[in-house]
Amino acid sequence: MTAGTPAAVRTFAAVDLGASSGRVVRATLAGNDLHLDEVHRFPNEPVSVNGTLHWDVLALYRGVLEGLRKAGPVDSIGIDSWAVDYGLIDGTGALLGNPVHYRDARTTGLWRDVAARLGEERLYATTGLQQLNFNTLYQLSAAAGTPQLGAARHVLMIPDLIAYWLTGQIGAEITNASTTQLFDLRERAWSTDLITEIGLDRALFPPLREPGTVIGRARELAGEPVVVAVGSHDTASAVVAVPAEGADFAYISCGTWSLVGVELDAPVLSEASRAANFTNEGGVDGTIRYLRNVMGLWLLQESCRAWGDPDLPALIEAAATAEPFRSVIDPDHPDFLPPGDMPARIADFCRRTGQPIPTDKAQYVRTILDSLALAHRRTVVEASVLSDKRIDVVHVVGGGARNTLLCQLTADACGLPVLAGPVEATALGNVLVQARAAGATGPSLSDLRALLRDAQPLVRYEPTGDQAAWDAAATRLGWENP
Repeated sequence: MTAGTPAAVRTFAAVDLGASSGRVVRATLAGNDLHLDEVHRFPNEPVSVNGTLHWDVLALYRGVLEGLRKAGPVDSIGIDSWAVDYGLIDGTGALLGNPVHYRDARTTGLWRDVAARLGEERLYATTGLQQLNFNTLYQLSAAAGTPQLGAARHVLMIPDLIAYWLTGQIGAEITNASTTQLFDLRERAWSTDLITEIGLDRALFPPLREPGTVIGRARELAGEPVVVAVGSHDTASAVVAVPAEGADFAYISCGTWSLVGVELDAPVLSEASRAANFTNEGGVDGTIRYLRNVMGLWLLQESCRAWGDPDLPALIEAAATAEPFRSVIDPDHPDFLPPGDMPARIADFCRRTGQPIPTDKAQYVRTILDSLALAHRRTVVEASVLSDKRIDVVHVVGGGARNTLLCQLTADACGLPVLAGPVEATALGNVLVQARAAGATGPSLSDLRALLRDAQPLVRYEPTGDQAAWDAAATRLGWENP
């Protein structure tokens, strides 16, 4: 570019579908000047019908179209969402019923039988995935024999379903495919053996796409902009936007879930890794997201819902002065997975474990945040040990980066500096992969992250406090200390 010549302005739309809401973000990029503007947000509210919890995917698609129309002319569109859930398409291209929500109870109990039949060691050696009762493998096993599955011709993950409706093109983006527990991680291909052993036809699973691939044109939008495959699992996009300098970092993509892990060049498939329930998921550019799911701000979100949506910043400020470690809970206890009265379940956990029950909202919030920070510490340490990877800094990205108390407690618990931000990591990672596909950035992940460090403000939290207090809290939960 000639000196003094202004950088060309490129415009992208990121469709980001979360567990409680969806949104469309318009991004402009000129050189290293990157600006995001949320143009449309819409609710994502599950619907229970005859005892089954569904996603209202048609309402989501309507929100996507409204948002993309509000975004106006763009160079391209990328779509990301949560993992594991899917839609079934018949031979005419029609959707066979609303996708079932991963929090539905249909896999309760069944998943253990399926895992035992297939062999947990074999499953891990093939897929590298953490055993979660809502993995796609178990959802499809639960759907065996249903008319919908019998009539299906394609299984499409949620972002692939939206992309299909926009473009008419069927495919499966690889980072989300890797979360199904039907994907051979080392071969980077669908596992025909596992698919057939649960009684499904391999033809149900469409051709795989790498992030950066052009899918097709959005036929219902003016100008028919191209749709580009991004890291369509939202965590894959969020990890692209971890503004790390160097390789010695851990990340916490913190929202409804906390995805805690490290970025690797190859999977860790050891027996110790399987026993620790760590997952190896595909990342952008062939990387591995080595992580474990920790129940994240879901605990706080559901508590606030039970309390009638109080002033959350004021509650967090009050929690900062509440007594630390008065009570701690295991965020990943199965009691905390379903929606409902979270404070009552926290109180019951404290009662069963012989701890004081919180007496006011600030104490509940402090219990939740102390416990999340403790779970973050446990997972960061285990990821480092199991992967033999040095960690010098923890990056917190996503909505949890706004929670100043949680970020400080995480730094204290880990005994490491925490760099918080960007909050919009998922949308930024989505946009950056599109921008790179358009030739508007450098070719490497390091180039994308350097651009973010220039463009996004970060907040640094230094560790304080007494590690012995964190050790004692971990001991109360029966967790080993580092």
